[in-house]
Amino acid sequence: MNAPYDGDRGQGSGGSASGDGHPYAGSHGAGGQVPPPQPAPDAYPQDAYLQDAYDQDPYRANDLAAQDPVTEALYDRAAHPPPPPGTYQAQPLYGQPPTNQYQPDPRVWAQTPAPEPDGPTQYLPYGDDARTTQFVGVDDLVTQAGEERHEPDAFAHLFRDQQPGYSGGRAPAEPPVDDPTRVLGQVAPPVPPPAAAPAPAPRKGGRAASLMKSSAVMAAGTLVSRLTGFVRTVVITAALGAGLLGDTWTVAYTLPTMIYILTVGGGLNSVFVPQLVRAMKEDDDGGEAFANRLLTLVMVALAVIVALVVLAAPLLVHAMSPTIAGNQAANSVGVTFARYCLPTIFFMGVHVVMGQILNARGKFGAMMWTPVLNNIVMIFTFGMFIWVYGTAAESNMGVTTIPADGVRLLGIGTLLGLTVQALAMIPYLRETGFRFRLRFDWKGHGLGKAIKLAKWTVLFVLANQAGVVVVTQLATAAGEASSVDGTGILGYSNAQLIWGMPQAIITVSVMAALLPRISRAAHDGDPGAVRDDISSGLRTSAVAIVPVAFMFVGLGIPMCTLLFGSSGTEAAQSMGYILMAFGLGLIPYSVQYVVLRGFYAYEDTRTPFYNTVIVAAVNAAASALCYMILPAKWAVVGMAFSYGLAYAIGVGIAWRRLRKRLGGDLDGTNVVRTYARLCLASVPATIIGGGIGYALTKTLGHGAVGSIAALVVGGAALLGVFYVAARKMRIEELNSMVGMVRGRLGR
Repeated sequence: MNAPYDGDRGQGSGGSASGDGHPYAGSHGAGGQVPPPQPAPDAYPQDAYLQDAYDQDPYRANDLAAQDPVTEALYDRAAHPPPPPGTYQAQPLYGQPPTNQYQPDPRVWAQTPAPEPDGPTQYLPYGDDARTTQFVGVDDLVTQAGEERHEPDAFAHLFRDQQPGYSGGRAPAEPPVDDPTRVLGQVAPPVPPPAAAPAPAPRKGGRAASLMKSSAVMAAGTLVSRLTGFVRTVVITAALGAGLLGDTWTVAYTLPTMIYILTVGGGLNSVFVPQLVRAMKEDDDGGEAFANRLLTLVMVALAVIVALVVLAAPLLVHAMSPTIAGNQAANSVGVTFARYCLPTIFFMGVHVVMGQILNARGKFGAMMWTPVLNNIVMIFTFGMFIWVYGTAAESNMGVTTIPADGVRLLGIGTLLGLTVQALAMIPYLRETGFRFRLRFDWKGHGLGKAIKLAKWTVLFVLANQAGVVVVTQLATAAGEASSVDGTGILGYSNAQLIWGMPQAIITVSVMAALLPRISRAAHDGDPGAVRDDISSGLRTSAVAIVPVAFMFVGLGIPMCTLLFGSSGTEAAQSMGYILMAFGLGLIPYSVQYVVLRGFYAYEDTRTPFYNTVIVAAVNAAASALCYMILPAKWAVVGMAFSYGLAYAIGVGIAWRRLRKRLGGDLDGTNVVRTYARLCLASVPATIIGGGIGYALTKTLGHGAVGSIAALVVGGAALLGVFYVAARKMRIEELNSMVGMVRGRLGR
């Protein structure tokens, strides 16, 4: 007779148990007597049913198909009886778990963490199985967020009886007696229901994926264009030098861009492009007629403008620089350069309109990549000039010694570069199906209204260019009065080009990602979200902008001697001093860019116009004061410092206006604290890094070897000291950037 189940008997209750822990297993002694039980050391007696109850657990068996909580709850244990007595190994049920060799020790403050497992499970917490886990990165999440998902209707089965041809699972009903399809008592086969339309092909990527891809293409094109443009500037400086000839070329080359922006360019980007996009959506022909009218109008207007400015080239040169116009040789060369450069206004406008037509049709790459062709043509042109005549330092090329063939070579190469840039857009337009046809039916199609809307943008550009004209006149006069090369407008332009690259790469990229969010928040009437995004953009960009601005102060001279040393060491050092004066102005210049995005998010263009007027007026007034009180050698250095000062004043005014617009709060405490800590961390870094760079250039000279050594060693010391000081100050944005970089590198 079987003994009853006595699972609660244990060592403490006096229950019998065999030596191996099973209540029914034992060895009969002599006389059939059961020996007294011997409890297992360090273990409680076990029960077979309790011990082996989970041997068929699907989780323990790693059965991926059976890992279902419902199935486990309905698990039929009767189908899997326990094994017969004596076939299991006794294990302690309530014993302590094994000691983990990596468990934390309270006596140690920081200790080495446990090693991560190899393979795809190293990033999976809680023991997730890699075979049943979907790995989704940040890029995949952004991509999937824009995809359109077509989910099946969960209630479609309730309306199946109303669908044509549905018989409820039974045979089709017979047709009526008078049905002609019924012949000899037989039923004709039912007419099959019409085939369902094929499902649309799944989209390869949603709107977010397309936006990210387009942004990546545009960012890459912009970066390559700026880098090749930087190389172009270096080659031009090597060919023409940093004296009066270089200043004359700079004035002539600046004229087309200035006239284009003043006449057509400002309104074209801000007003006509939205009209073009709207025409694509609303017009029956996809906006092709409107695009043809716009392109025809721009071409006619630019052709008239080019004809007028080419005739007025002497007057324009005089307006830009009376100093150059007063020198007969410089004026002759400048007018000749200008007449070659001014026709590029036509190709600038055509390139912009074609690029915006492509952008409206979803093709973004050509607009950013075709300027690279212009830079390549100009690099090749000035390289040929150097190959024929040598560098400016070798040939002592000047306005009185440059040959007419050399002027003609440089002029034709400059015009050819912009021509190639514009014509390269045609294949991209044909690929999208756009066909250009001259259309002169401009009335009644919204072009006049668009012109009226552009007034604030035109005034904005006019105020900005007025300040440029004043600085150009003063800088060329200072360069002519000084006996040192590199102290004129060419040195100012080259230093400003280097100084503005971090802004174009860092701040513009950060705000390109934040601007859609800021615009949405402004449209939704959420000033708190606008404030948070602007604060985030300011603090995020400051982590890179602030140390780079101080790096210009500490290492500006080695940078310029390395890049522009071919024009002469003295001229390159003069440009280095100008770059040092520009340096700290990068901080308010970057802040101004971010703050103005807040006004643009609210579609406010008047406030940026007034702010630009203030900045241009302060810059012109301070530059004139520097020209009057400083020696000619240092006048342009003072003008570079005035540029940053003007933007610092403009930032203060724009900040107060935007704070009032957002209800009196712009997170100023956190922003000021972040910038102050970054500046405090940059000061000792600049002193140490700049000191090392100065010592190396004194020891090794200002040639290529000394400049490279100063930049590498001094720059590494500057960044290292800045990083240590910033970590000590616990700057949160720096830690976030370091974590992001480590995450990208997989460390």
